[in-house]
Amino acid sequence: MDDQFTFAEAAAKFILARTPLRPRIGLVLGSGLGGFADSLTDAVRIPYSEIPALSRSTAIGHAGQMVIGKSSAVPVAVMQGRLHLYEGYSAQQITFPMRVFGRMGIRSVILTNAAGGFNLNYQQGALVLIRDHINLQGANPLIGANDDRFGLRFPDMTHTYAKDYRQAAQQEGRQLGMTLHEGVYAALPGPSYETPAEINYLRVIGADLVGMSTVLEAIAARHTEIKVLAISCVTNMAAGILDQPLSHQEVMETGERVKASFEALLHAILPRIASDKEIV
Repeated sequence: MDDQFTFAEAAAKFILARTPLRPRIGLVLGSGLGGFADSLTDAVRIPYSEIPALSRSTAIGHAGQMVIGKSSAVPVAVMQGRLHLYEGYSAQQITFPMRVFGRMGIRSVILTNAAGGFNLNYQQGALVLIRDHINLQGANPLIGANDDRFGLRFPDMTHTYAKDYRQAAQQEGRQLGMTLHEGVYAALPGPSYETPAEINYLRVIGADLVGMSTVLEAIAARHTEIKVLAISCVTNMAAGILDQPLSHQEVMETGERVKASFEALLHAILPRIASDKEIV
């Protein structure tokens, strides 16, 4: 894209013209977690193929549409599926929706994903709040000429994942009787799953779980000063943790199993984020 700002502005205007809602919170739903978008009221659904300059999602379990609607009384913009490096997209294409969110007036995002867990405190189906990440994807959406209309050339990543949002999520999780873990997410490009040796390496360098998404989106969001909460669903234990092969079917099945608790947590968190004075 030659001018992401101009394209993002056009895409944002196209989306907002389809709905009277003006959300300040965006969500990205990962593999097996897209059902939340079906629970929204007053919803408008826009396929990615209709949105100017937005690439199509080809991953299994990703519906590939933007849903604007309400969770209770909170208006939200939801990406029902995302883009990945393994689909052949560039870091800029993957993070273009974050640019569109910014031009729509969105000031907070909740990024969700399916991840492989190797912290032995986690079990399959655990929900983990990401407190930090390790980018091993060999890509960064900010490489190239910086557009100051989006943000600074060298954005700080010290507090990528908002501590106050994690605290709010923990509080709401306790109210729901849920145990929420916190951990460090390592992002690799995929699409092959990691080897047991790679998982050992990730554990040594300080990661708790691994996936193929989220980090590039978080970088682009913070570049635009959008606050970030990220939640991983541990849909499988990573290679070498259990003596069994990994499969995408397992990812989808676990996502379906935790669907009710995952959606309940999102519905509970959204009013807390909506009350954040920094985003009003």
